[in-house]
Amino acid sequence: MILSRTTSSLAIAAASLLTLSASALAEGPPGTTGWKDLFAKDLSNAVDAHKWAFVNGELVAGDHETLWTKESYGDFILDLEFKVAKESNSGVFLRSGDIKDVLKALEIQVHDSTDGSKYGMVAALYDSMPPTKNMSKPVGEWNHFTITCKGPLITVVFNGEEVLHADLDKWTEAHKNPDGTPNKFKTALKDYARKGPIGFQGLHGKAQAPVWYRNLKIKPLE
Repeated sequence: MILSRTTSSLAIAAASLLTLSASALAEGPPGTTGWKDLFAKDLSNAVDAHKWAFVNGELVAGDHETLWTKESYGDFILDLEFKVAKESNSGVFLRSGDIKDVLKALEIQVHDSTDGSKYGMVAALYDSMPPTKNMSKPVGEWNHFTITCKGPLITVVFNGEEVLHADLDKWTEAHKNPDGTPNKFKTALKDYARKGPIGFQGLHGKAQAPVWYRNLKIKPLE
């Protein structure tokens, strides 16, 4: 009888632990608090969202238009998953200075390839800094980004490994990266906005291949 009660208690405890774990995952990475959904399910907190939709919990684009948050963010942690198709080309825009011009925002690349350049590969700071390692999973599998913006520092943890650590204050000249390579930005990255909307690039490139996003969570740090 004692053994039966002990077994029952252990089963109840295990079930409770599973429930707590599922709840924690829904709120953000384990062991953290203060997370919220980046977008409402009806996209009511997004700008011109009529070409985007959540389908079975996955955010997908209907055309090339970029989806922007109405709210501006400065220092924050952005946690999300994404999945690409063959020839997908998208990106996560950070701290936009002008949502009508994507080059006024920092962009973390979302790709199924290198885009012909190490500065265009997945997890690169677009046209500015490549990731230290290619951690991408095969086409059709889910990938995980944790992007942190804190002052001039931008970091990306890609599928569990930090692959980007950029100090924007090192970009002191327009059209030039710290390693001497050229970029297409008319303003030095050190002078980019430190607070602004977050965006997701729609169907982009010749193939217009889709990208899927899910579990988009943000934790403001300010």
